[in-house]
Amino acid sequence: MSYEEVKQAEKLSIGTKQATRMVELGRASEVYVAKDADPRITNKIVNLCKKSGVKVTYVDSMKQLGKACGIEVGAAMAAIVKS
Repeated sequence: MSYEEVKQAEKLSIGTKQATRMVELGRASEVYVAKDADPRITNKIVNLCKKSGVKVTYVDSMKQLGKACGIEVGAAMAAIVKS
């Protein structure tokens, strides 16, 4: 798994609400979802991404995703926002 895309992304939406909103607005190019996040939270965005044709990439843990996003806490998901 390469986190380079997350680290190099110009604009990220970190967290469930922000990532979901970017997908709904058609502004997300890719969504990263942590495998250890609560499925009740992640299933909704995964289905939304499938409907919207947004690529979903799974990452090993919330901690790793948070780190890749440059935050101190874990992140369940993050969306790369189209510029």
